[in-house]
Amino acid sequence: MKIEEAIVYVLSTAGHGMRTEQIAREINDRKLFTRWDKAPVDGKMVYAVVMSHPDTFVKAEGRIMLMI
Repeated sequence: MKIEEAIVYVLSTAGHGMRTEQIAREINDRKLFTRWDKAPVDGKMVYAVVMSHPDTFVKAEGRIMLMI
């Protein structure tokens, strides 16, 4: 699974917006994505992916949500 797909999965199963750190924690806890260097996903990585996919994600009130 790609990191973008993992973020979509976490947000769609949560049903509400989440902070980047919360998303990263869920991805790591569920083992949805493994980095090439085996380091855990962090909030900065989630934020970078979210900002590079404005057609999929929206950031509002400090939370990341899926575009409807």
